[in-house]
Amino acid sequence: MKKIILWGSLLLAAGTLSRCGVNKQIAEAKALGDCRYDVTSADSIYLAGVDIREFKNFEALNPLKFPQLGAALLRQNVPLDARVNLNIQNPTGRAAGINQLEYKVLLTGQEIATGFINERISVAPGSKTQVPIRVSTNAYQLLSDAKTRDSFIQFVQNLAGNKSAKASKLTIKIKPTLSLGGARVNYPGYITIDQEVTNKILIGR
Repeated sequence: MKKIILWGSLLLAAGTLSRCGVNKQIAEAKALGDCRYDVTSADSIYLAGVDIREFKNFEALNPLKFPQLGAALLRQNVPLDARVNLNIQNPTGRAAGINQLEYKVLLTGQEIATGFINERISVAPGSKTQVPIRVSTNAYQLLSDAKTRDSFIQFVQNLAGNKSAKASKLTIKIKPTLSLGGARVNYPGYITIDQEVTNKILIGR
C-alpha cells in the first residue's frame, strides 16, 4: 500500500524557485508513487561470508559446520549482504522518476537495513524498470533475539531456495528526494511495498 500525502507542502517549499523544473520533479515523483512495485529476485546473497545456498535447512545453520558463522556469532557481528531486485511498473500516462531516494527494508515489521540510491530512476508511461536494492546488515540481533530468530531463519531458508520453507513477509519502504534550489526535500511519507518472499526468490518469479 502506498501513502501519498501533503503534496501542497512541497509546492509551498518550492517558493519562488523555477516553477517549470520544480513542478516537473513533483509530477514525476507523484507518478512514481502511483507505480506498481514487485520484488522479482535476489542475488549475491551471503551470510557471514558464506553463500546463502549453503543454508537450505535449519541444521545447516551450524557454527561447527561453518567456522565463519561461529566466529561471526562470537564477535556478535553476522553480516548479511544481498541484492534485492525491485521491479517498478508505470501504469499511468505520465512519466515517473526521481534523482535520489532512501529506502528501508523490514522483515516481519523489524527493520533490517537502510540505504540510499543516488542515481536517476526513470519509468516511462506504460513501461517498467528494475532497481537493485542493496541489503547490508548485522544479523546477530535477528539470530539472538527469540522474537525474530524463527522469522529470520525462515527468511534465510527462502533465500537459499528451501522448497519447504514458509513464505516470509518482506517490506520495502522508499522515500524519493526532490532537489529544490540546491536543497533536498523529502517526499512526504514513504511508498510502502509489502510482499511475501518465497523459496523461488533466487531464480526470480
